[in-house]
Amino acid sequence: MNLFFEESGDFKVGTMMSQAGEAYQVEMASGKRTKVKVKDVLLQYEAPAPAVLIEQAKAVAAEIDLDFLWEVAGEEEFGFAELGAEYFGHAPLPHEAAGLILSLHSAPVYFYKKGRGRYKAAPEASLKAALAGIEKKRLQSLVQAGYVEQLKANTLPAAMQSMVLQLLFKPDKNTIEYKAMEAACNELHTSAPRLMLATGGIASPKDLHLSKFLFENFPKGAAFPDVAPPLVTAKLPTAEVAAFSIDDVTTTEIDDAFSVVTLDDGSVRIGIHIAAPGLGIRPDDAIDKMARQRMSTVYMPGDKITMLPDAIVAAFTLAEGKSCPALSLYATLDPLDWTVLKTETRAELVPIASNLRHNDLDELVNEETLASGEGEYPHKAELGVLWQWAQHLEQGRMKKREGFGLKPEQNNRIDFNFYVENDVVSVVRRKRGAPLDKIVAELMIFANSSWGKLMHEHGVPGIYRSQGGGSGNGWAAKMQVRMVTHAAPHQGLGVDQYAWSTSPLRRYTDLVNQWQILACAEHGVTAPLVAPFKPRDANLFAIVSAFDAAYAAYGDFQSNMERYWCLRWLGQENARQVDAVVLKDEVLRLVDIPLVIKLPGMPQVARGAQVKLDILRWDEVDLSLEARLLEIAAAPEVAADAELDYEDEAAEDGTALDGAAEDVGAPADGIDVAVAPAAAAPAAAAAD
Repeated sequence: MNLFFEESGDFKVGTMMSQAGEAYQVEMASGKRTKVKVKDVLLQYEAPAPAVLIEQAKAVAAEIDLDFLWEVAGEEEFGFAELGAEYFGHAPLPHEAAGLILSLHSAPVYFYKKGRGRYKAAPEASLKAALAGIEKKRLQSLVQAGYVEQLKANTLPAAMQSMVLQLLFKPDKNTIEYKAMEAACNELHTSAPRLMLATGGIASPKDLHLSKFLFENFPKGAAFPDVAPPLVTAKLPTAEVAAFSIDDVTTTEIDDAFSVVTLDDGSVRIGIHIAAPGLGIRPDDAIDKMARQRMSTVYMPGDKITMLPDAIVAAFTLAEGKSCPALSLYATLDPLDWTVLKTETRAELVPIASNLRHNDLDELVNEETLASGEGEYPHKAELGVLWQWAQHLEQGRMKKREGFGLKPEQNNRIDFNFYVENDVVSVVRRKRGAPLDKIVAELMIFANSSWGKLMHEHGVPGIYRSQGGGSGNGWAAKMQVRMVTHAAPHQGLGVDQYAWSTSPLRRYTDLVNQWQILACAEHGVTAPLVAPFKPRDANLFAIVSAFDAAYAAYGDFQSNMERYWCLRWLGQENARQVDAVVLKDEVLRLVDIPLVIKLPGMPQVARGAQVKLDILRWDEVDLSLEARLLEIAAAPEVAADAELDYEDEAAEDGTALDGAAEDVGAPADGIDVAVAPAAAAPAAAAAD
């Protein structure tokens, strides 16, 4: 006796050996024996042999017309034997019955299973809908296959051209376009970004990195809606100064300028003048909402995405030849020892005499020429005064910093400026702490610290940068820079409080602080009543949180783009053998560009030692580089610009540039030498 039975959704045939209660002992064609429950047996028959029956049943199933079978079945539930007699015109033979079962089981669209060997025909409407769905999937499969072939031929299907970014960065994996892209990638053994580059969906690796950033951070685009620049309605006095700014040649958002006046009593009054968009932009107005949505200008070599529209920047930037609305901090100094006799904060119109540029002055203004008085350049006398005060300010900060238990700042580091024109990149090395850099850095730190103190003394909250004294595992964790809404020490900078206030055209935190400082300057003791943000203001906490997230994302993007341009520089200069400095263990930084790489298997050498590398290959898509060690200096010496205190300084040093390089970039305090895709902060001096 042979049995045709169902087991785990599959149909099998075997020879019955014995029966024990509700189960049969069955021997399969392979010789294997198995136990089959009586309820699972659909047919018992004598001939043909099991293997023959299966082949004959499959042949019968292949010939059955499902549409006709569905019509024969009627609307009531039926057993396969009943339908077989109707369909075949006679009681079905074993192979016919088995073939019918296989056919019914393989057509769930036509027949719903109701039990062992029992089925019911699908309603007509359901059947039509299901068949339409099957046909749709068949046609989609054909379209998908066509897309795959086009992609494999490096042609982007027309239907995919408008969704390239969606497919790359936030795909709907159920679409035929994504499935086609995935299938093509699998067949070509490539990645989706490389496939889109090959097909022209993305023009270049640079566009790939930029598009990803914009897609994630500016999903509605980086353009601004049309909005008129706000008017400054306050009647502002005009300052009796001739102020000047110091910036990189690419700077358009000129936030800060300086003035020097010798008073009748011999004291010196130095003015730090900060662009004052806070006099025109008001909390919750249309422009504020745009700025708050962006939180900061986004920097990248050769380009930037501004926090404010160009027209508004132009209305408030401290452009030469204009009298510009500004928030001024005046410090009256005793020139004998440079002690601060008094400070004063006021809003006013400041005449801007000059916009000085590093590119024009760096060779003329250095420590030697400032000491000797040699050379001629604009605002020479004022720069000499500012240089003397800047050195005094730095010395005071270093004493304060050492009082916090920290080592002196390292001034032997190298910064890099990137300039990109027509897709050709120039990377310019600049030693940190050059006089023009230090002047801007020290005066910005002084202003941010002084205004932080002003807000604190008036009981007005602000957004502060704090470092040190926190909780955490280990020294480095405690030295991480945090943003808080109350005055707290910034130990790395050596100040008792530090509130970003000097870049209101480029950072939203500075604009917020400017509103608070204006309230203090205009209303004195009643400032807490009229300041836009009150103590423990939930809105202020939300700004801090949103700024932290945005600033981190922008910083990562800037680092990636700097790394991209470093790799482009290697190809542009055909650099195959390069010098590098050992930062720590297997981590090195190239000498000529701020490209940090990891070299597995690097022998133990002193930090700061110079080595020569052979560049094997690099990849502008995943921003990777492969190199091998050629030689180590015979007598390794510490490189002049080496980051020797690599671990500690990652949390501590570089803070003199906290808040950052003017228009070409904005390194965050305390992470200047961290191992990152591009670990160097672009320079331009100032700690703003």
